[in-house]
Amino acid sequence: MTHIDDRPWLSAYADGVPSDISEPTETLVDMLDAAVARHRRGVATEFFGAQTTYGELAEQVSRVAEGLRKLGVKEGDRVALVLPNCPQHVVAFYAVLRLGAIVVEHNPLYTDRELRHQFEDHGARVAIVWDSVYDTVAAFPADIGVEHVIAVDMTEALPFAKRAALRLPIPKARELRAAMTKKPSRRRFLAWSSLVESRRLSRRHVRPTLDSVAALQYTSGTTGTPKGVILSHRNLRANGMQCRAWVPGLREGNETFYAVLPMFHAYGLTVCLITAMSIGAKVVLFPRFDVGLVTDASKTSPPTFLPAVPPIYDALTRSAAGRSKLDLSHVRFSISGAMSLPVATVQRWEEATGGLLVEGYGMTESSPVSLGNPMGHSRRPGAVGVPFPSTFIRVVDPNDPTVEREPGEPGELLVKGPQVFQGYWHRPDATAESLLADGWLRTGDIVTVSADGFVTVVDRVKELIITGGFNVSPSEVEEVFLSHPDIAEVAVVGLAKDSGGEDVAAAVVLNAGAVFDPDALKDFGRSRLARYKVPRRFVEADSLPRSLVGKVLRKRVREELFTARKPQPRD
Repeated sequence: MTHIDDRPWLSAYADGVPSDISEPTETLVDMLDAAVARHRRGVATEFFGAQTTYGELAEQVSRVAEGLRKLGVKEGDRVALVLPNCPQHVVAFYAVLRLGAIVVEHNPLYTDRELRHQFEDHGARVAIVWDSVYDTVAAFPADIGVEHVIAVDMTEALPFAKRAALRLPIPKARELRAAMTKKPSRRRFLAWSSLVESRRLSRRHVRPTLDSVAALQYTSGTTGTPKGVILSHRNLRANGMQCRAWVPGLREGNETFYAVLPMFHAYGLTVCLITAMSIGAKVVLFPRFDVGLVTDASKTSPPTFLPAVPPIYDALTRSAAGRSKLDLSHVRFSISGAMSLPVATVQRWEEATGGLLVEGYGMTESSPVSLGNPMGHSRRPGAVGVPFPSTFIRVVDPNDPTVEREPGEPGELLVKGPQVFQGYWHRPDATAESLLADGWLRTGDIVTVSADGFVTVVDRVKELIITGGFNVSPSEVEEVFLSHPDIAEVAVVGLAKDSGGEDVAAAVVLNAGAVFDPDALKDFGRSRLARYKVPRRFVEADSLPRSLVGKVLRKRVREELFTARKPQPRD
């Protein structure tokens, strides 16, 4: 089962799923152009009821691309996007790609410290940012080479009636631009509307190739500090094709995807920004997950495909079972990712929808999906599934990846396929650790594989914490809390939740005379870390368990300091 020419899992594929996808022949830009040609009048995006057709989307992409070109953006340049899900995000993504430039996605909820680290690493000269975080990026030191900051007011994309109901002022782009230019800075500050008002980009402008870099996605990967994962047009297009092939029941031009997952996350990006648009689907955009927003949208545009994570499925099924008017009966397909999917969640969701919910598996380094449970009777709850079309696996000794495990023995999962990344941005050593010379990706997960090819994750080689679908590096969180004047030592671990995923937790050893105050520690963390990285639980310890060489043993920290203790109230 671990050899390239031995794929027992193919017999588990749903009817109509091919063993291999065709070699990609079109870039993401070509893919969108083809979708526009087929579905020009179809709805591409919907945002609080405001709809944009594929033809209108293409027009905006061309104009914003020209606006960026006039700012000096050229092939190979990085352009930072710091945006929640909104129509402007979709336009910006494809406009950057049209120029042959590289999209760098960022979580807009990151703190100044976290954003600065990533900007220092990728060196983008242009940033397109949500106006709520505009001041953060605008205030970066001069040695961070951002020359142009473009502010996006999401409310500009709302229908007029919605703006009036919310008592929002009508945007005045010229006044905004004038206010921005008064800022004492060498940087140029622009409003998004100034790009949309540009002329169309020349059709003769150079286009990216399949091997051009399309995106840098920052992740903690399998080792520590966040790194930029290099994904080519070929990688992302191939993974979109694989996702499309995995669900043969999807209907060209007649699906409604709900983008409740953030598109700055690799999962949301590939499924909602690439796969959905490759088939001319309507993508309903949500700037954040909210049951009320989903309920409102479902009244006029009910979802047919809903990719999410287990806590979202649980929240929606609870709402549908209550007094809300949430109707999930149109949902035919759902794929859960980023954390383990409890069987109980599957049962509740399928009862509420009548559709299928299966688990997928992947990581940013694989664009991100590499395995999935079949969309049919052969799915296997508790397993993460079988390899996608054109995807191969091996199970090896985690200390020596040249040594393969016997069938059924636990070992580290290796993955190979057209979706596997090109390496880490300016990190050759980290690339060599994760990407073997013959193209195999080390996942860092310990798995077992059944005789018929189903993969079950049993442990992780590295100690990343997965919470809310995001990777959290314990080392990064520990570094922040070691800067607290009251803390002498700290160990950060993940605590499994019944609903899937983990909570971040920290054990601290205090300096002499310090008082243990969990609420104050949480406040300290929130000022320096994205909220999902801040420990939900703290315990005080006299000392931390260590190995003979002095390394903190996080597994023992989890077992000895948290397992038997009563949980603290959640914030």
